[in-house]
Amino acid sequence: MDEREVRGLSDHEIHIINRESVTIKGVLHVESSDDQEIALDTEMGLLTVRGEDLQIKQLNLEEGSFSLEGNISGLQYTQGGSSRSKAKGKSFLERLLR
Repeated sequence: MDEREVRGLSDHEIHIINRESVTIKGVLHVESSDDQEIALDTEMGLLTVRGEDLQIKQLNLEEGSFSLEGNISGLQYTQGGSSRSKAKGKSFLERLLR
């Protein structure tokens, strides 16, 4: 059995079309969003999408799918692994006060 199946992780994919459209699979939830930056908690860590006139077009957390449109200038991971999986080992108070 694959390690990803044991940990309950789905595939994480990113498709970018002409720096104007992005589709992402493996999204756990949206941390924050505005027209210049969207932060997503994904199966592979916190992913920040930067650009101009960013608009969320589709979000389905049951399937872990997300899509946006706008002028994309960059994508950046800021930690390995999802923040939810890292938080499991911490007490409720530690997670609350992070």
